[in-house]
Amino acid sequence: MPTLNLRIAPLQNPDRYQALAAALTEITARTLDKRAAVTAVVIEDLPAARWWIGGRDLQRPTALLEISVTTGTNTPAQKAAFIAQAHAELQRQLAPGATLEEASYVIVREVPAADWGYAGQTQLARQHARQQAPAARDAVAAPAA
Repeated sequence: MPTLNLRIAPLQNPDRYQALAAALTEITARTLDKRAAVTAVVIEDLPAARWWIGGRDLQRPTALLEISVTTGTNTPAQKAAFIAQAHAELQRQLAPGATLEEASYVIVREVPAADWGYAGQTQLARQHARQQAPAARDAVAAPAA
């Protein structure tokens, strides 16, 4: 149930959002082993006049991508792969033939399972229910003595 929040500047063509969302969802599924069907992507674009780096106006396109995942569900190698591939995709789509501002960031935030939810349940409750389900199935399937 990852959520991705992408802020970009300067303003982009809204037609680009679908391609960005699809690519980031695919990268999330492939590198972090997350289900694409429940991956949420929110894209905010900002005028360049509202984003500064080092106290100066933007010289090139820039991005800030933050993804939230449940703590402990990904290895450092998976997170590093996500960061590299997401940055490369942002570069490809937002600055074709050029480069993003150096201070363009991809951040993986790990949120404790008890601190966020999906479909009205915390991730911790959902994990507990998944762990209990096999035990309940086994108890029903066991022959009576």
